[in-house]
Amino acid sequence: MTPRSQIAENFNINPRQAAALKKLGLKTIEDLLFYFPTRYESFSERKNIVSLAEGDKTTVFGEVLEANIGKTWKKKMAISEISIGDNTGILKAVWFHQPYMAKIITIGDKIALTGKVSNGKGGLYMSNPSFEKITSYEALGEGAAILPVYPETYGITSRWLRFVIQKSLIAAKDIADPIPPEILKKYKLPSLKSALIYIQKPNKLKDAEAARKRFAFEEVFFIQMARLKQRQERQADHCLKLNCPPEELNEFVTSFPFQLTEAQKKAVAAIQADVRKEFPMSRLLEGDVGSGKTAVAIAATFMAVSSGYQVAYMAPTEILAAQHFSSFIEYFSQLKFRPKIGLLTSSDCRKYPSKVNPQEATKISKAQLLKWVENGEIPILIGTHALIEDKVKFCGKDGSSLALVIIDEQHRFGTAQRSSLAKDKSGKTPHLLSMTATPIPRTLALTIYGDLDLTLLDQLPEGRKPVITKIFQPEERESAYATIRSEIETGRQAYIICPRVDEPDPEKEMAILAKSVKEEAKRLKEKIFPEFEIDILHGKMLPKEKEEALLKFKENKSKILVATSVIEVGINVPNATIILIEGAERFGLAQLHQLRGRVIRGRHQPYCLVFAESRSQKTMERLKAFISAKNGFELAEYDLAIRGSGELGGGKQWGISDLGMEALKNLKMVEAARTEAQKIIANDPKLKNFPMLLKKIEASKRLHFE
Repeated sequence: MTPRSQIAENFNINPRQAAALKKLGLKTIEDLLFYFPTRYESFSERKNIVSLAEGDKTTVFGEVLEANIGKTWKKKMAISEISIGDNTGILKAVWFHQPYMAKIITIGDKIALTGKVSNGKGGLYMSNPSFEKITSYEALGEGAAILPVYPETYGITSRWLRFVIQKSLIAAKDIADPIPPEILKKYKLPSLKSALIYIQKPNKLKDAEAARKRFAFEEVFFIQMARLKQRQERQADHCLKLNCPPEELNEFVTSFPFQLTEAQKKAVAAIQADVRKEFPMSRLLEGDVGSGKTAVAIAATFMAVSSGYQVAYMAPTEILAAQHFSSFIEYFSQLKFRPKIGLLTSSDCRKYPSKVNPQEATKISKAQLLKWVENGEIPILIGTHALIEDKVKFCGKDGSSLALVIIDEQHRFGTAQRSSLAKDKSGKTPHLLSMTATPIPRTLALTIYGDLDLTLLDQLPEGRKPVITKIFQPEERESAYATIRSEIETGRQAYIICPRVDEPDPEKEMAILAKSVKEEAKRLKEKIFPEFEIDILHGKMLPKEKEEALLKFKENKSKILVATSVIEVGINVPNATIILIEGAERFGLAQLHQLRGRVIRGRHQPYCLVFAESRSQKTMERLKAFISAKNGFELAEYDLAIRGSGELGGGKQWGISDLGMEALKNLKMVEAARTEAQKIIANDPKLKNFPMLLKKIEASKRLHFE
């Protein structure tokens, strides 16, 4: 048996198991060894049935003595009921709404039940416990103190996985350890062979914890190495220096209708220093909602345009691209040389200024727009992912070329999409300014954005007031509507956010509670706010319909905009001061924070009213954190601490495993991994002395960079 040999070559696999292994992505023995348990059942913590008491949360091992399907007396609810014995007593277990359980578990099975012990008329029992079939050997607790429990799928059980994985551990010795031994020794981490044994067949929970620590460090370390190597390669590229005179930049910035915050000034200065260097800028501008990232991006654009070069600005949605197009026109129309600005999305092409009216933009054909971009007549091109199409070519005949790429809400694009803009057709590498309004925990920023310099905008523009946020009970709905009416009567406008576009399937009980944009707008117009103009906005609308709805709202022709979370990024209507969010538990914390940010665009007092369908403890804890957090950065750290992968960081979004996300709770571990990665890259940038490390980094790049 070798790490690269096929599972089917070493174990008898039936067709159902083969399909399950394929679904789990397990082909080789090495795949099995790196398929880690999600938890462990400890024999040392198990209780004999005779010693159980009401309220105990524990695991019980025993043999199934009875297994029956029945119905409750009152509601005729289908139930499965079993009895297990362990030579000290008998315990019942009941599953509601799960009649199939009595078919899966049969008399004579050895089983482990995990759950809370309750007391009923028939004595002690467990309600809806988790269960696992085990061997007689395991039931006695012989030979192993800890029982690994794995993620399962149809056709594959934890019991079967335990058997094949523990048989496969013999091959662990043949897998080379990619982490240098001096790093393992320095941080007291087990070798790869030991870690695989500790995590798959631990004698003590401490062994499993040591193994998890090693693999968590390893994942973060590899990502750091890949990012730093990418950064070093980028710094070897040629770029266009932007020698914008400081006095011209200062004159442009002082023409803004507001004063830059100190944080914005620092960001502009950092960018100005970057674009004068020999290698291309790679900077992430991270700012909380309403902190003024667009103003910084416009200043950076001026640096490129005034130096005679082109700029590409990529936004994640057509709505946001169109809004930025309008913002850029507003700022650049004040200049004497007034640069031409283009908008390119899948459904819209425009140019500013129009030949007919120099104060306005005009629609043009895509072919004409691309021609002007290619010959350099349009130095600023704003758009969506349409910018990365092969037909879009910069570097005009007059010497213009793409000098700066700005990517807004950059985490919404894949790395392949981002990098496709990062190479100019002339062979030069443009300066890169990435921006995000999604607050990122420090450990995640150090790991995922290790190839970028980080700038924080941690100040709001002067005059902005903090949002007053309140959770409303269902019976307080009229009070919430009265608050909205009061704001509108003073001249302001309101957003009402719903989780759905259309009414849900009435046969799905859990979906009935979720409000939809279309039906809620109709109800509000007919029964609550007949005196106000109400419009809707959602992702299924045509681009023209979205544009019309937004324009009406911006011009204060409609007073209430009922929308989905499509408005969460970038919508800027300073007169909108109040937002009501329905079904708040259906949105992530990042979404809630972004939605709340829609009402802090002006100088009036903003309000956020929150309704939740669920009143569970988990929901209320999240909403209380949402209310109490002073800013998005604080909320991000809270979410990482409470939920591991988190909604703001999003483990799946970044391609990090649950184990890796656990590492991100540990700042010291992340900083240690970064320090070691920096040392290696500095001394051996090509990794000639670390072939195994290079191989793992390339694999890490494919996983985390695509």
